[in-house]
Amino acid sequence: MNDIIIWISSHQNLLVWSGLASIIIFIVSLLSLPWLVAKIPEDYFLPQRRAGTPWKDHFPGAWLLIFVVKNVVGYLLLFSGFLMLFLPGQGILTMLTGLLLMDYPGKFQLERKIALSPAVLSKLNWLRRKANQPPLKTDY
Repeated sequence: MNDIIIWISSHQNLLVWSGLASIIIFIVSLLSLPWLVAKIPEDYFLPQRRAGTPWKDHFPGAWLLIFVVKNVVGYLLLFSGFLMLFLPGQGILTMLTGLLLMDYPGKFQLERKIALSPAVLSKLNWLRRKANQPPLKTDY
């Protein structure tokens, strides 16, 4: 117990900055969520399989760079979210964001399953209504 008190007192600045970063990230995520949900095309979840990226063949270098950066950020968010389960922060939300950024087999089916569940879909469509966007189309 004494070691913990010594560690906290010697790393007080780190704890303050970590707390401020957590608050800022929380506020930015709350403010950006409605805008991001409004940007989802209304038919995004209709196809069983997602169409390929049209510019992948036209700009392979840029696509590769985005692919690598997106996956590295996704893994960092997944790891950070895991740490936030034990530290202050939005652990599960951060892990989910990381999973949505990373590329892996079955990702689109997972996205569909989460987004089209009745509880999540109603909230997404509520945010879209507030942004004057049509509701997300579903195939059921």
